[in-house]
Amino acid sequence: MPKVKVNGVELFCEKTGNSGEPLVLVHGSWVNHHNWDRVVPLLALSYQVITYDRRGHSQSERPSGAGSIQQDTADLAALIETLQIAPAHIVGHSFGGSIVLRLCAERPDQLRSTIVHEPPLLGLLANDRQGQEILKSIQPRIQAVIERLEFGDMEGGVQLFVETIAFGPGEWALVPAEFKQMVIHNAPTFLDEMHDPKALSIDIDQLSSFPHPMLFTYGEHSPAFLQRIVEILAKALPQAQRKMFAGAGHEPEYGHPEEYVNMLLGFLAEKPISNNSVSREPDTTDLSKEQ
Repeated sequence: MPKVKVNGVELFCEKTGNSGEPLVLVHGSWVNHHNWDRVVPLLALSYQVITYDRRGHSQSERPSGAGSIQQDTADLAALIETLQIAPAHIVGHSFGGSIVLRLCAERPDQLRSTIVHEPPLLGLLANDRQGQEILKSIQPRIQAVIERLEFGDMEGGVQLFVETIAFGPGEWALVPAEFKQMVIHNAPTFLDEMHDPKALSIDIDQLSSFPHPMLFTYGEHSPAFLQRIVEILAKALPQAQRKMFAGAGHEPEYGHPEEYVNMLLGFLAEKPISNNSVSREPDTTDLSKEQ
């Protein structure tokens, strides 16, 4: 099992592809590195793609005590340094995007560019008139999930999240059993994230000095609070670009993988892939053998 030790914690990590610049993919809450499975083979035709399970998720170590977004940011920085891949292109999805933005603010030297999809930075809505109305709707639902998880009902908490925040009523019944098992296992780490007072905010002033290309993406059918957060970020950071995935929601890398890859490659100044490019199978390297 490929493991890399950073900050005293063992992280599961894989590299796919042996040519091109390094591209690190950072997954969001509840899930793991498999969230990127549909796009990794496509991206690996042009890049060395690094995926990993964040601490407390699936095959990575879950230390005792509450985790924090600062630990996640430090882990990402240490992973880049350990693998000697700086500066790298970094892609962050959802809470992974929040982590990536913190790295942009704190260690811009480690990045070539960054692409972030719908970071749940709810703190940005508090001083925004439209955002305040959205908060009134979303906060009780998030609190209900937190209370269910704190009570120890991990499956019930995940179901509430899926059906009242992420996707919609009845969707939990459609989730494959293996996926259910994964998100239930990772639920305690989501609870840590919600208990971390810094997890849902970002220092815009510090972030505004990021000197490299930056792209924010959002789905046409994503929850309104996530779309509004992206709008606020893009307006506050004039150097950043903003793009929408037509027909997509919060998981374009899963539901619209080729469109997602084409947008990333276009932003990174590469030619978009064609449908017949995906037949080539890139190599997958066990990173534990490179240390």
